Amino acid sequence: MLAMQHSNSSGITASSPPSNHTIMVQVPEVEAVANNTTLSNPTAAGLTMTLGILFNVVALFILAKAYNRFRRRSKATFLLFASSLVATDLAGHVINGALVLRRYSTPDTASGSKSGYADPDSSCLFLGSCMVFFGLCPLFLGCAMAAERCLGVTKPLLHARLVTTARTKVALTLVWLLALFVALLPFFGLGAYTSQYPWTWCFIRVIGDVKGIDLAFMIMFSGLALSSLALAFVCNTISGITLLKARLKKRTYSHRCSARSHDTEMVVQLVGIMVTSCICWSPLLVFGLMSAIQSYSGSLGSDQDTYRGLMVTAVRMATCNQILDPWVYILLRRAILRRIYHITKRQASFNGSRFHTIRWEVSSFQNSEKHSVNKI
Repeated sequence: MLAMQHSNSSGITASSPPSNHTIMVQVPEVEAVANNTTLSNPTAAGLTMTLGILFNVVALFILAKAYNRFRRRSKATFLLFASSLVATDLAGHVINGALVLRRYSTPDTASGSKSGYADPDSSCLFLGSCMVFFGLCPLFLGCAMAAERCLGVTKPLLHARLVTTARTKVALTLVWLLALFVALLPFFGLGAYTSQYPWTWCFIRVIGDVKGIDLAFMIMFSGLALSSLALAFVCNTISGITLLKARLKKRTYSHRCSARSHDTEMVVQLVGIMVTSCICWSPLLVFGLMSAIQSYSGSLGSDQDTYRGLMVTAVRMATCNQILDPWVYILLRRAILRRIYHITKRQASFNGSRFHTIRWEVSSFQNSEKHSVNKI
């Protein structure tokens, strides 16, 4: 996914080739620009990979420490899901980053053709399947976490009876297997992976010679991902409304307040995960689907370079998801949220006291004026 750093800094020059001869002239020019700009400077990709690994390791350490502290509480299930999500992000960052850096070092790795239409090599197929697998896994896990918290907030007794550590591990295994099943479908004839501009990353064939089976695979990928985001939104909304109603009822039992505090922390983190995933993944899902539909219908035409540029921008944003996810757990912890709350409250109190002081001074001045006029 580190392909987000591999884009041609000068952009892609859109052109409308009138003939096959023009195509033969234009494509090598684009390829030459891409090769000169993307293969000569892998520093940005390496730096992004290093930062992503560092952030994920820090978040994983924080979650592991919290899991040991809350192992016998309801929060343990959430922490197990969260740890699995961060571990998956870390693995995706390392594996995809290593494959992309390898394609940096071997310019001719895309089967001798940088146009993306030739049959990809084994490394491109593996990178494409990793892109799909490590793309779906965080979205599926975020959806599963939102559903688990929704059940825990709305039906705590049912949650305590149904949700156990063993069942959570089974659910995690099923999530990974489902994502792996989807990623391996092109190896059984459903869809295909190809090299993508600027030929340093591989993904589902959405531009070029798109067949009906490619379009079906892209629809499946986008449909599963967008459905996960939608379901997570519904579950988080229900959880947030339930917690808000409980807050308004002002329950005073200390143990209940402590439980609600933990629930609020987890829901806030889930909302952060959902918002991050929506912002980072929606462009790739939408632009990829649009590109596949336009290519299959034959109406892409001269907009091919534009859609290539959109895909590069979209994969950049998708890569940011693996870097931003750890910060959700680092920054949206209860201790950090409580500190922010106290600082905000203190600032509001300070502003309020200043407002009351100004009002007192004005009223005192008005009273002194009235007293002076009466004396006169």
